[in-house]
Amino acid sequence: MRTEDLERRAMSLPGAVESAHFGKRDFRVGNRIFMSLPEAGRAVVKFTPDQQRLFLETEPGVCAAVPGGWGLKGWTSVYFADADEDIIDHVMETAWRNVAPKPLTNAAKTSAA
Repeated sequence: MRTEDLERRAMSLPGAVESAHFGKRDFRVGNRIFMSLPEAGRAVVKFTPDQQRLFLETEPGVCAAVPGGWGLKGWTSVYFADADEDIIDHVMETAWRNVAPKPLTNAAKTSAA
């Protein structure tokens, strides 16, 4: 998957906007970051620690905990270049749901049904 594909997928999520912090691009909803792009081929997403543990177990070649305190809080590196598109979609939607306001997540559930 190319960076452009990842960006397009992120921007297709309800309420998503592109921004930046610390000189790195990020994607937000409700002014909360769900994904950043710190370097080529790697995204960082916002998981809960439990979600992180699950993704580290099920997708060890794709997901890795960010080192230090950020990783302990659930922030997770995602190496997307050779990853399956369905996995990336699931990773991104999970991170988006973790920060999106409830009305947006409820609307997304309704439109998916």
